[in-house]
Amino acid sequence: MTRWQPDLGESLLARCGVSFATGAATPVSGMRWFRDTERRDIQEQLPDWPPGPRFTPRSKDESRLRKGSTFGARALLVATLGVLESLAGSGSTGNIARIGEPEEPENEIEDFPVMWAAPGTLARTLPWQLDPGRRPETDRTHMVVTDRRVLVIGLLDDKNVPSDEILWETERSNVSAAKRMRFSRYKVDFKLVFADGSWGRLAGWNTNCRDDVTRTLATPPEVVAEDTLTTGQRQAVTSFLALQDRPGTLLVTRRPSGHLLVEYLWTDSIGPNYGISGDFCLMGPDGQDVKAQEGDL
Repeated sequence: MTRWQPDLGESLLARCGVSFATGAATPVSGMRWFRDTERRDIQEQLPDWPPGPRFTPRSKDESRLRKGSTFGARALLVATLGVLESLAGSGSTGNIARIGEPEEPENEIEDFPVMWAAPGTLARTLPWQLDPGRRPETDRTHMVVTDRRVLVIGLLDDKNVPSDEILWETERSNVSAAKRMRFSRYKVDFKLVFADGSWGRLAGWNTNCRDDVTRTLATPPEVVAEDTLTTGQRQAVTSFLALQDRPGTLLVTRRPSGHLLVEYLWTDSIGPNYGISGDFCLMGPDGQDVKAQEGDL
């Protein structure tokens, strides 16, 4: 078995642990659905998908009772019912601790589709292994982004056993947007929108995983060759590399602000959960440290 490697001349931009997302608001907490554009369930229409869990959104009464299993807890819940109703109306999880305002209440409170796809669209080809409710507990899935492609890799939850298998891939041109979703427990959700209008809602293993994927997909990557750097930038890169004490790959890309993002991907070790980690710095035209602007990170 081997580790996946980019083709000759292809630049690896990110490799991160991702899965289909999971509902956070109380009516859909722990749940996910696969829908067509008429909001019909399409799980049984997806070719070669094994059976998986089926969910029913909780009613308001069920959501309330879930908070208290004893009479005392229920009494307390009744006393605070007006507060909870207010929170639920504004997009809360139903818990006192809020996770923010929903951007799409119909897809985050009332329902939670992680696949939105008309027949024949690209989202329907996403692999079933992305679903934590279907894949074996020993398996993991990574999303790989290069300057040419987006792939989903399947692997075992064992960093000492190279077991990469390409489960899915598409050209970057087929991805029209990668949007970070604010209404998300732990801030890990993102929406991958395809050129045909279909989309999937995914979650990184943590916030950094999500950001690494979305940053590299949000704008077309402009990989900057070392021989085009200014003298100050080359000196900054040399100093940055001197801080690295493990094998890896250097990547310099131009961000929408014009700043250069210098990344060192630790490709010697791939964590089953996270993927590839690394170090980075952001520099200006003379190699100076600069503050990140919107879209830089």
